[in-house]
Amino acid sequence: MQEYNSSSTVQDCGSLPTETSVSMDGASRLLRLGRLAQELESGSVAEEARELAARVSEGRFYVACVGQFKRGKSTLLNALVGHAVVPTGFVPVTAVPTVIRFGDELHAFVRMRDGAWRDIAMSDLKEYVTEELNPENKKAVEGAEVFVPSPLLSSGMCFVDTPGLGSVFTGNTATTQAFIPHIDAALVVVGADPPIAGEELALVESIGKQVQDLILVINKADRTSDPEREAATKFTREVLEKRLHRPMGEVFEVSAAERMENRGPLRDWEKLLASLHRLVADSGRNLVRAAGDRGLQRLSEQLLAIISEDRDALQRPIEESERRIELMKETINEAERSMRELNFLFMAEQQRISDLFVERHKRFFHFAWTESEAEFGEELPSVPLGFGPHYRRRLMRLAQEISCRKVMPWLKPEQEEGERQYSAVALRFVEMGNSFLKKLAGAGLSELTRMPHALNPEKGLRVRSRFTFEDFIGTAQPPSPLRWLADIFLPFVGGRKLITNDAREFLRHLLEVNSSRVQNDVLNRIQESRDRLQVEIRKLLHQVSRIAEQALDRARKVKEEGTPAVQSAIDRLDRLERNVSALVQPVQR
Repeated sequence: MQEYNSSSTVQDCGSLPTETSVSMDGASRLLRLGRLAQELESGSVAEEARELAARVSEGRFYVACVGQFKRGKSTLLNALVGHAVVPTGFVPVTAVPTVIRFGDELHAFVRMRDGAWRDIAMSDLKEYVTEELNPENKKAVEGAEVFVPSPLLSSGMCFVDTPGLGSVFTGNTATTQAFIPHIDAALVVVGADPPIAGEELALVESIGKQVQDLILVINKADRTSDPEREAATKFTREVLEKRLHRPMGEVFEVSAAERMENRGPLRDWEKLLASLHRLVADSGRNLVRAAGDRGLQRLSEQLLAIISEDRDALQRPIEESERRIELMKETINEAERSMRELNFLFMAEQQRISDLFVERHKRFFHFAWTESEAEFGEELPSVPLGFGPHYRRRLMRLAQEISCRKVMPWLKPEQEEGERQYSAVALRFVEMGNSFLKKLAGAGLSELTRMPHALNPEKGLRVRSRFTFEDFIGTAQPPSPLRWLADIFLPFVGGRKLITNDAREFLRHLLEVNSSRVQNDVLNRIQESRDRLQVEIRKLLHQVSRIAEQALDRARKVKEEGTPAVQSAIDRLDRLERNVSALVQPVQR
């Protein structure tokens, strides 16, 4: 995903200044890299380098607003900037990332996946960024930028409204995950009822490994009691500190809806604003520099791979290059077939894990059901009889209490074992993938050895846990109206046994479902890792093929001009390689 920059420009510099600000030094390096990319006819790298240079030059950094859907993230951002600029609603709203940045007047742009920017009216923004009017991003919008005359954003901070996690729209979660590499800091919005959820926790953990600055906000404080917010604040801080192994600081309790309507108590609103101002003052420059460094490193690696391929194509006969590309295509086609063999290895690992957890679950369930059924029978006489529907609810609550006592102590060590097993199998998958690529390199795809970003379990191929379990606290699903009427009369005809049997069956269901959650979570993560790994392998293979074909086309044109032109082109590539390497050298701290 490219950096958003619809209208800003930055002056190109012929050479690096000897003394300048951190941001301009980074911008000038990126601009020079963009010019080198243009010389190499890599338009996409050149464009991204220019856009990132503009961001660095202007001192812009991204503070992403993340959390589950229905946390009120969009409302919070509107309240912070003092304008209702991004759509809000009671259903999952945001479909694509929307950057909110400073501008002299309200204005909006959207960027399509073909790279084109569209200047749109603010009133039309919802047509492109909301789930209702652009479901699952059918309009192929890459992102949006909204310009707002907000003093909070006047020093370079930009907010990013991301799609919420956990909605029924799975594409939204994937979009938010894909935006993580562009995040410089994060505004983590959670709730008190319920507090931070499993998927939110996994996302914050992923972001926390990349960025240091996390600002925690409990929104919708007007809808919860003081004890609920206090418990949620304590729980959120403790869980995140345990996951990230660092102190999390203050958790701000606010109501964005109240602030938008200028009503109710301020709560922690002023403290939240002060925290954001401190972020700009204390960390803004470093965040901008780090964003530029990351982009410079990534883009330079792409250029170095292109240079190597171009030079090789010039130094070998055209016919040899043509044969190599034909062989490459055959090898890639064969690789697609060989992926099936790799898939069998993946499946074997997956089956092994499945068998392991099925056996562990079977042993637990047999033991837990025997004890739970006995406890249910022992406690049954102490349940007041009373009105039929009330009696059913009491028995269902008893079933929940017993299942909770049995499952909860078992879940924690089981989840830890699930994480150990998943980590091992994820690493094994990557080893298999790299072994597969190494084999291909020896069979005619030697270009793979010079490609950057080799398969790595920490480069997005691992999948974070989305472990959840059914709520034991809420009451059981209410019976149907017919059942409710039947429950009224059952006690009078000696039918309490039917209610008791339903409760016993509900107890069995709770034990069965919740003790299977870890197993299902691990297997789902393994399947997703397999899918991601195969996508990455295919992407790498086609990238190798595309670079080689482009290099051959360029070499063919140069060789038509004769030997002096070839030598001149090689000298030029050597010069470009030195220049790219020199640009990135200071970034490698």
